[in-house]
Amino acid sequence: MRWALVKVALAVTTMVVVAFAVPLGLVVKELARDRAYGSAERQAATIGPVLAITTDRTQLERAVASAETGPGGRIGVHVPANGRNGGPAEIGVRRAAPADVAAAAKLGRASISPVPGGSSLLQPTAVASGIAVVEVFVPDAALTNGVTTSWAVLAAVGLALVIGSVAVADRLGTRMVRPAERLADAAHDLGRGRLGVRVPEDGPKELRLAAAAFNAMADQVVQLLANERELAADLSHRLRTPLTVLRLNAASLGDTPDADQTRAAVAQLEREVDQIIRTAREQQAHTRQAAAAAGCDAAEVIRERMAFWSALAEDEGRTVRVAGADRPVRLPVARPDLAAALDAMLGNVFRHTPEGTAFAVDVHNAEEAVIVLVSDAGPGIAEPDAALRRGWSGGGRGQGPAVTEGGSTGLGLDIVRRLAESTGGDVRLGRSVLGGTEVRVWLALDGRREGHGERRGHRLRRTLGRRGRRATRPGS
Repeated sequence: MRWALVKVALAVTTMVVVAFAVPLGLVVKELARDRAYGSAERQAATIGPVLAITTDRTQLERAVASAETGPGGRIGVHVPANGRNGGPAEIGVRRAAPADVAAAAKLGRASISPVPGGSSLLQPTAVASGIAVVEVFVPDAALTNGVTTSWAVLAAVGLALVIGSVAVADRLGTRMVRPAERLADAAHDLGRGRLGVRVPEDGPKELRLAAAAFNAMADQVVQLLANERELAADLSHRLRTPLTVLRLNAASLGDTPDADQTRAAVAQLEREVDQIIRTAREQQAHTRQAAAAAGCDAAEVIRERMAFWSALAEDEGRTVRVAGADRPVRLPVARPDLAAALDAMLGNVFRHTPEGTAFAVDVHNAEEAVIVLVSDAGPGIAEPDAALRRGWSGGGRGQGPAVTEGGSTGLGLDIVRRLAESTGGDVRLGRSVLGGTEVRVWLALDGRREGHGERRGHRLRRTLGRRGRRATRPGS
């Protein structure tokens, strides 16, 4: 595809350059010719007024010398014979053939006569004794003056256009081909068992749709494998009960050879079941790691969980708003972990705010991080900083979270905090623009903190914070 685009651009641009450059080159050549003969006509015209006054050789030689605009010896004057001197007068250098001069005088209009090294412009002028002819020599160099330079400039411009069009076509082809190559490589990697491979959703619209479809398919493959391995582990666990019964029955068979064979078979079967359970657990761990490495689409998870909680919100008369979840936002976290964190934050809204309290979920995607805001219009938390510390105890419903026996905050924010810290982010509590609590979850996209990026992180956090405040204003 890339080479095809380059060939098309090369062919089209070459045809356009030829279609314009060739006529322009011919026009430049014709302009140079007209310019040379125009200059010759002007020189001849300066001799005409002198011939109309006098045909004296001295006066004419002086007029010819003053009319020379370049090297001398290019202007000649052919004066016809008069009754006093008896013969025609020749002033200056004569190059044209006598027959051409006589023809120009007879016709009475300017003509061009070819001569060695160029051509001569023959301009007839009426004098007292007849028709005089002014001859101006135009060398070949004057006819092509500047033509070579103009053609070289046109060729350079045409070549630059061709090279530029090829470069642009190559860049466009690269922009189209690279996403397709990444998609093909990802498909090969997935076929070789790399479940964590995903494709960036960029490039042309069609390739973005293909990448999104591939990522969804890969997520589904990971989910199907996880379900299959969970089923294998579950079936293996279920086999333990009948195996235990068989082992007990085999122990009561006595010491006969058949009983020994039965007990050996039961022991072998137990070892095989244990091996299946261990293999299933290892594969489950590998599947979870692959899912976490591949990440998930935060916007899709938020839409899914909000569809679940919206039914309960409708029953309690709560107003719900979701912003920023209309476009893909990929995060380096596993889908179940993000869903659990969202459920924890949304569950807090329902547990710790009165019925009818509005809440909102906003997603902001930046170059280095994604921020998720869950805000409500409830009474808020009296001590937001303390609420993030384990062991803090608030009030009851409508006042604050209650501490559990395990020493957690009762807000379920341990799940959220662990998720954020696994990416190099954090969690903040504050006052939302709706009047209640705002839980701000900072999720870094690179999965780690830069050693020198703390200052940059603060700047980005302030930027996203301002965006979050603008996005959560009522009516925005």
